[in-house]
Amino acid sequence: MLTKIKFAPGIDKQDTAVGAEGRWVDSDNVRFRYGLPEKVGGWQSLLTDSLVGVARKQHAFVDQDGNRYVAIGTDKFLIVYFEGQFFDVTPLSTTISAATFTFNGSTTITITTSAAHNLEDGDIVLFDSVTLPGGTGLSASDFEDKLFQVITTPTANTFTITFTSSGSTASGGSVDIKPYERVGPAAQTYGYGFGISQYGGTVQGAQTSTLDGALAADTNGNNGSATQIRLASTTGFSSGGGTIAVGNELITYTGVAGAELTGISRAKKGTASAIHSDGATVTNATEFSGWGDAVDAATVTLEPGLWSLSNFGDVLVATIANGKTFTWDSSIAARLSTRASTTTSGFQTTNNPTATRVTLISPTTRHLIHFGTETTIGSPTTQDDMFIRFSEDENINAYVPEATNTAGTQRIQDGTKIVGALVAKENILVWTDNALYTMKFVGAPFTFGFEQVGTNCGLIGKNAAIEIDGVAYWMGNNGFFSFDGTVNTLPCSVEDYIYDDVDTTKGQQVCAGINNLFTEVTWWYPTSGSDFNNRYVVYNYGQNNAQLPMGNWYTGTNTNSIRTTWIDSLVYPKPYATAYSSSATGSFPAVIGETGLGRSVLFEHESGTDQVNPDGSVTALTSFIQSFSFSLQPDQSEVFLAMRRFLPNFKVLTGNNQITLSIKDFPAQDDIETTLSPFTVTSSTLKVDTRARGRYANIKIENTGVGESWRFGTFQVDIQPDGRRG
Repeated sequence: MLTKIKFAPGIDKQDTAVGAEGRWVDSDNVRFRYGLPEKVGGWQSLLTDSLVGVARKQHAFVDQDGNRYVAIGTDKFLIVYFEGQFFDVTPLSTTISAATFTFNGSTTITITTSAAHNLEDGDIVLFDSVTLPGGTGLSASDFEDKLFQVITTPTANTFTITFTSSGSTASGGSVDIKPYERVGPAAQTYGYGFGISQYGGTVQGAQTSTLDGALAADTNGNNGSATQIRLASTTGFSSGGGTIAVGNELITYTGVAGAELTGISRAKKGTASAIHSDGATVTNATEFSGWGDAVDAATVTLEPGLWSLSNFGDVLVATIANGKTFTWDSSIAARLSTRASTTTSGFQTTNNPTATRVTLISPTTRHLIHFGTETTIGSPTTQDDMFIRFSEDENINAYVPEATNTAGTQRIQDGTKIVGALVAKENILVWTDNALYTMKFVGAPFTFGFEQVGTNCGLIGKNAAIEIDGVAYWMGNNGFFSFDGTVNTLPCSVEDYIYDDVDTTKGQQVCAGINNLFTEVTWWYPTSGSDFNNRYVVYNYGQNNAQLPMGNWYTGTNTNSIRTTWIDSLVYPKPYATAYSSSATGSFPAVIGETGLGRSVLFEHESGTDQVNPDGSVTALTSFIQSFSFSLQPDQSEVFLAMRRFLPNFKVLTGNNQITLSIKDFPAQDDIETTLSPFTVTSSTLKVDTRARGRYANIKIENTGVGESWRFGTFQVDIQPDGRRG
């Protein structure tokens, strides 16, 4: 007897595998179109180069001559993508003149400055006007106009770099140091104690290393020792003991023996023991507590390096989160060799606030708006996380309110900090950590009117909201929401799966993206124990209907599919996104002595069937979807049934597909693959013979090879009685 098994679109993880009747229960790299599941489109790297660091923001715009650009903000750089090339336009900080070299016969070089350099480990510096001391065997051209990473900062007047080869022992010479403006850490983490080091939550000179051996989520160390943690290097870690940070976990130690920290104690200062992979970053957190008694880690979070990017006509406006605002003019002839700055001719930002959480350009009126900014311009200590300041219209450098201009200020109330803001048609939506406000131009004398339109609907992270056709979708700390004039809670069929495991202390790393062609909103997010995004969830806003009261949602964990930024097809015909690997090394900009910065690859999506890497190699884009465990005997509870064959029905099938049948006798049992599974199916397969006996069964449809694509239709199975219960 042939029986057709029907499945509704979307994934249901709120129910059990048996209880999610008529639904799919798990997926990866799958979307639903017209109610049918299909493999997602592929993606290809746009360049052979990859970016150094983790990309956190993209913004595409077109200048008046029709030239297209993508601005990309990373934790280290501000990059412009133009006509198939990357250009470094990162703003520079104050030059440190006439520093000197000390070569010690190794690849480590010490730079000494005459005054405090205010650099931190990991900072990027540009060398200029280089004169080497005699006898090093190296050339000034090896250093001139080159970028270096600051490796250590032993004192306020010295820092070290790593060169590609050893120079003979010598000291002296001269070099001008041009530091890149500091953006922030690669990952969101925590601090503890009162008065956490410098403004912005960073700790100058914090030593880092990596694990030499994985840590399990227990009380033990690695390399088989219960009381020791082995590192790649213990240089810079106090032999008298201290505290280290690995991911979200704080670990204390009492001493150092070779490459091992001894006398360890896991899960300290309110943190939890977690799994940490071999090679995970280890940070010396001993000095994270400034003064007074330390408090739990959950009390303070140190946000990652973030950017706000928008454009004022031809001009890119770029703001470092909790920092300054810079501009870059695409209309000048030397644009691609000119850096963003606060003194860009005609578009200065010297009168802008110097500590701001978020900026954007208002629609139509073109005010530059600072959210979570200074009450006294130029004084970072007056930054108020709930304070808003906006410029005069059409003048991004005028902020003093006067009777003859439209500059002004406003403080909103509900919440502790403004998290994000975006433009939704003629409205500006402003999220705090608890509420949603609308900000709309109303004219003189107030310029903008503010209205609170929602509470208990705060935003989890700056980039976790997206807007399409006047409707905003966002991820909060405890659910998903939309705003179409009214705040709505989005029913979610995978909510527990996400919120039981999402790391809300890393909310600023959450990235939202919209793929309008397929009416999808995707959120990439980190789970507990992960330093970076490692999962995604999709809401299909265009294929929701009354038969899906919990919405059309799907999920994924494929490492190749995780993104840190996304822009939809608007300026460019297809979506662009960045993928980050903390263990790989980027190639642009070229940084000598780079270590631990990772790599971001810029991909064009919905291209082909697989992943095309920067070097031209192809990685198979695997995908799967698995059904609920359907009953084989709805009206014959005392009878086992047997499956003799099934009829696969694909709307589209390119290459091979694998179908796995699994069975079980009781809902609580684990799935057991049938004897002949998995079955390889092609477009010419008419039927598949099988042998399976049980009460419940499910199917898993997947592809594993290069060049494979599919869209599944229906599933019919031949079921026959096969004996009574024993």
